[in-house]
Amino acid sequence: MKRSTPRCPVPAEQLPIREYEDMRDSWFYSWGARDLRGYTVPVLVVWGLSWVVSGPIAAASFSPHQFLIKFLVSAALGALVIPALSLLQLYVGWSHVGNRLQVKDLPYEESGWYDGQIWTKPDDVFKRDRLIVDYQVKPILNRLRKTFGIMLGCLVAGVLELSLF
Repeated sequence: MKRSTPRCPVPAEQLPIREYEDMRDSWFYSWGARDLRGYTVPVLVVWGLSWVVSGPIAAASFSPHQFLIKFLVSAALGALVIPALSLLQLYVGWSHVGNRLQVKDLPYEESGWYDGQIWTKPDDVFKRDRLIVDYQVKPILNRLRKTFGIMLGCLVAGVLELSLF
């Protein structure tokens, strides 16, 4: 006798595997899933473009002709704001998808906020989702944490540099 598996009641766009695939294939969220070069180049480009905003602000505070080091350090630190916010958005998005993949009992909405339900994933779906989290999502989150650590180190070094000059 063949065992019938219940049909998944979760709308396709709310399935964690679909959310994961959409993020993996999207222009912005795919940054985290790329190889090291594919990840660092967009981050550095955003940081470089952020100088358009931070450079004039730093120049108003520290004249580049008189205080070149202070100007460069403060502009570089100010330019970290936009990449940090971008990476924070990446982290929040990947963390959300990872959390939805990890849970056994998945909340979903059939047609609106007022009719929320909970679907218990079958064991095979749950195991597949856990593998995706362990081998795809967690490495992305770890990379983002390391990048935040590097940015924090740059911030501390920059503040120390500014206080010495």
